[in-house]
Formats: sequence, structure tokens, C-alpha cells
Amino acid sequence: MRVLLAEDDAMLGDGLRTGLRQLGFQIDWVRDGSAAQRELQGGDYAAAVLDLGLPGKDGLDVLHAVRSAGLITPVLVLTARDAVPDRIRGLDLGADDYVLKPVDLHELAARLRSLVRRSHGAAQEILQVGHLSLEPAARRVFWRGAEATLSTREFDLLFALMRSGGRVMSRDQLEQQMYSWGHEVESNAIEVHIHHLRRKLQADVIQTVRGVGYRVNPHPGG
Repeated sequence: MRVLLAEDDAMLGDGLRTGLRQLGFQIDWVRDGSAAQRELQGGDYAAAVLDLGLPGKDGLDVLHAVRSAGLITPVLVLTARDAVPDRIRGLDLGADDYVLKPVDLHELAARLRSLVRRSHGAAQEILQVGHLSLEPAARRVFWRGAEATLSTREFDLLFALMRSGGRVMSRDQLEQQMYSWGHEVESNAIEVHIHHLRRKLQADVIQTVRGVGYRVNPHPGG
């Protein structure tokens, strides 16, 4: 799951980026409001974490601008404990949730997963397609009741496809969901991961839509 982090405090930003990566998120980190707005409007993010006290352009202005432009990416704002008016205004401007500073990393991760689930119309923590189930928080996958051992990238790819609700995803879209800035991506990386998933789960678990991309089979394994 690729997430944009907008936080100008170097120590906090580095800690959140490191911690969220350890919990399975792909994090792109920016440190000012103009960069946050640019990346939100131009990137393909599952969600964003937005500090309201950003330099250059504060978080509320960023939020207003991206919502006015029609962007529906879930946004979670970071606020100080005593900044109640800012929290209220942020929610009124289109924020989906907020977390108080100092930030509890596991609460932040849980709230991000919840936002992404709700944005895709899924209320439950477990994603289920036929005999295939995926637990985002625990990063576990089960096929016909047996746990499958997947690599980090294999899990991320399967998660992106299952989260799409049956929508076909192109290779470029999958790469944007799976890799943050600075990662070298081999030209056939997606195909290799899909090959491994089909071998570990079942050959028909992921369907190829020729010339378009890939999707999870709505009835894998019959």
C-alpha cells in the first residue's frame, strides 16, 4: 500500500517513514505543503498522512485545494492535542480521519488500513475472494484454509489486486502501488511476482486481460 507522508519535522517524519515501512507500507515523504499538493494531485496513493502545520502552504490549504480539484484519496491529518478548531476545520474541508500528536505508530497504521478499506467499500479487515483470503494487518494470506508463504512484494501485489474489487489493474498501476520513490523496478518484475503467486496459490487465481493488465479471478479454483 503506497502512502504519501507530508511532515516537516525531520525526526518525526523519519520515524514515521521507517516505522510504517516496517509495517508493510510503501512511504513517499515530503516536507512542505506545495510538494504535498503536487504529489497528491499527480501520484497514485492509497492514502495520505498530512500534517496541518506544513511550511510554505499549510495542511488545511493543501486539503482544500485537492478536494476542490476532485481528489478522493483518503487523507488522515496529524494535529496537536489542543488544536481542536483545526481538527474540526480539517474534517469540514474533507479530511477522512485524524491522529493526535505524539503519534502512536500502530494506531496510525490501523487507521490508514481502515481508511483504505472504507474507500473501497470494504468494512471488514479480511479481504475474501472465493477460497482466497487476505489479512492486511497481519500480512497473512490463506488459500483453501491453508496459510500461504508469500514474499513482501507478492503480498503487496495480491493486496493491490484484491483491494481493487475486481477492477483490472495495469502493470504501471501495480508498480505505483507497490514501490515508493527510489526503488529500481525490473521491467518484468510484476510478471515474475504474478508467476510466483500462481505457483504458490493456484494457476487461475490471477487473470491476465490481454493488452490491459491483471485482476483477481472472482471464482479462483472453481
